[in-house]
Amino acid sequence: MTTMTASTELAEYRRLLPAEAAASKKLLRDPVTLGRGLDGSYRMRPHLKVISDALVGLERGDYDRLMVITPAQVGKSTTVAEWFPFWWLCLHPEDRVAVASYSDDLALRRGKVIRRYIQEHGDRYDLALLPGSEAAQDYDTNHGGGVRSVALGAGLTGFPTNLLALDDPHKDRAEAESAKMRERVHDWWSSTALKRLQPDRNAVVVVQTRWHPDDFAGRRLEEDGRLEDGGRWKVVHLPAMANPTKFGPDPLGRQDGDPLPHPKIPTRDRRALLRWWDDVKKTSTVRDWHSMSQGDPQPAQGALVSRELLRSIRDGITVVEPQRIAVSIDPSGGGRDTAGIIGGFLGADNRVWITHDRTKAMSSAEWSRTACLLAVETNAGVIYVEWNYGRDMCTLAIDTAWKALQDEGRIPKDMLKPGIDAVSAKQGKLLRAEPIAQQMVEDRVRLRGAFVDLENEWATWQPSDPDSPGRIDASCVLVYGLIPEVNQGAIVHAPLPTSPQPGQIGRAGPASGAAAAYGRRIGK
Repeated sequence: MTTMTASTELAEYRRLLPAEAAASKKLLRDPVTLGRGLDGSYRMRPHLKVISDALVGLERGDYDRLMVITPAQVGKSTTVAEWFPFWWLCLHPEDRVAVASYSDDLALRRGKVIRRYIQEHGDRYDLALLPGSEAAQDYDTNHGGGVRSVALGAGLTGFPTNLLALDDPHKDRAEAESAKMRERVHDWWSSTALKRLQPDRNAVVVVQTRWHPDDFAGRRLEEDGRLEDGGRWKVVHLPAMANPTKFGPDPLGRQDGDPLPHPKIPTRDRRALLRWWDDVKKTSTVRDWHSMSQGDPQPAQGALVSRELLRSIRDGITVVEPQRIAVSIDPSGGGRDTAGIIGGFLGADNRVWITHDRTKAMSSAEWSRTACLLAVETNAGVIYVEWNYGRDMCTLAIDTAWKALQDEGRIPKDMLKPGIDAVSAKQGKLLRAEPIAQQMVEDRVRLRGAFVDLENEWATWQPSDPDSPGRIDASCVLVYGLIPEVNQGAIVHAPLPTSPQPGQIGRAGPASGAAAAYGRRIGK
């Protein structure tokens, strides 16, 4: 073997320099490319590329405020609060970067990671720590830039800031629910953070899980507005389960019900992703799922029924004999894509039991087939449709779907189609929903287990809202169909319930307590 001479080694080194420089420059294309190129454990996923592209727009000056809203544990903080500040300093080593979070510990952890990146990879980009300035919480670079890591509420005095990366401004729900703690965060933003931003170049990126309508993200959007509406904030909203029908176009181009990718699950394994998010949904409260996973916190006050009441009417164990099984439909149309489809029965205990929720965005051909299949699955004897909206259209759609499903072999040829009964509900969303809310208070409606989306709609819909969601309307139609007297003036104006009274909600046997009293009042 021929030993390379010193001159040969030097020549080889010089020959490789341009290639290495080109490779290093290529990594600076965006933060996730840099992370993937320098850290073999960094998992690239489509949602992280969307976030990274938005970060590039922030650095480029397309906007100066960026908000990233995703569920927890999907790689957002690693990308936004660690790789992005390092990437920024590689491009602008003279800049000052502040990393803030709800606690000193979390902010310090982010600062340590950025410092490690500078120590391990900074030489590629002529970036290094200033000798003697290596403290984890506050350090300078060799070009006059630096990084400071602080908790919200702490000062940035003496630290002019070009880039502020705010990671999780709220610790948990308890703090987000506290008006005092929220004001502390809002005051820090106004009195401290904004005052340190520099006029020559300043940018702010916020990454958070939503907790409350008036949390940091909520207040900023309320006061400053979204970029597309003429406001200031560019928003990347990536819910766990896509819902463009509600939130508008999805950044990943997903359709309703499509799952968000996860760093530890292969992107193409849709089944595993759905299983994961479905498990998150099942193990979350209704409120946490919609706020933390969907980025859609809802107000807790002003709704017709409270979450406490909805929790109290869940009952998956009481044995009750169905007397009349039904499927109810609130069809899509009239400017709304979502069709409400609810299954349930009237029990021997004189309660309506809600057993199925198949509501989703569907065309008339889809919801009619879904309703027919649910009727077969539950052995329903009747399908209720709303008299006030497209009664003849609904009847025709169901007849057509039933015949088509029989021709396809999905419904036996000799199976009789359930009757189609038109329910004439009260005009006006409040007049229609209020008596059903009262039935819940009176323990005449129960849920056969937890219904996350149905409960969220009931617990967040405000009487002042112009429209009521499909699940509410379909469940109203079901109760009106199974307990017709509710629609005949037995209750005219129901009180706005907050929580069930002691003894009001029973758990076994026929209707008891307030429900029995209600039954006597209407002559049952």
